[in-house]
Amino acid sequence: MLAFATFSAVRSSNRSARIAEAALQEQRRPLLAPSRLEDPTQKIMFLEGHWVGASGGRAAVEHIDGIVYLAISLRNVGSGIAVCQGWAVRPGAARNYPTHVPLEEFRLQSRDLYVPAGDIGMWQGALRHPDDPIRADVSHAIDTSQPITVELLYSDQVGNQRTISRFGLTPANDSTWIVSLNRHWYLDWEGPRPESLTLAATHAVLRDQEAAAERRAAVESERGGGDSRDPRHAESGRSEFQQVDPTGT
Repeated sequence: MLAFATFSAVRSSNRSARIAEAALQEQRRPLLAPSRLEDPTQKIMFLEGHWVGASGGRAAVEHIDGIVYLAISLRNVGSGIAVCQGWAVRPGAARNYPTHVPLEEFRLQSRDLYVPAGDIGMWQGALRHPDDPIRADVSHAIDTSQPITVELLYSDQVGNQRTISRFGLTPANDSTWIVSLNRHWYLDWEGPRPESLTLAATHAVLRDQEAAAERRAAVESERGGGDSRDPRHAESGRSEFQQVDPTGT
């Protein structure tokens, strides 16, 4: 009986410790999202002394003298401070990339960037090396007004609960880039959805999109073929059809 009581007490103690640890994690769990459109404009300076500003829900995207400057206006919708650890950028829309950039390919954040819980903050990154292929691809996307995908790696204030959030930057005009949130990856625990289900949903959407595009192309091809025929031929075709089917049914 004494051994059984001891075992029960230890098991209960372990369960209580796990519950307390989970509660502590929830209290300091960060989660980054685009700021609201009504949030104020934020400004941030880069190494060269170059300043950029981003209004609520928007990004600063500039290609000047061969250097790509990127900044995003963020809001931390989580309950803990978000500490930016690294970032990755790729040209093109987020739908082109089924998963996040490998961790070893993230660029380290040289400046401490903290986003307080329930408040707004800024992220910044720059591509400077002239031989960096990503810099060339991203600069081309900027110059041709194509979307850009940015992934941010961040943690809580003690370096745990690492999360990757993917943001899409879409040009609205020559100087305005709208920020959208694509998805989150939780690196230190299972997320709300297994990765397999998320990938399956992504592939299903892409298949539906391709099928819809093929159907539109087929319809447009049929319309174009009908319009390109000689009207006399079309009239002749109708007369022949009437002769074959005199009942008109």
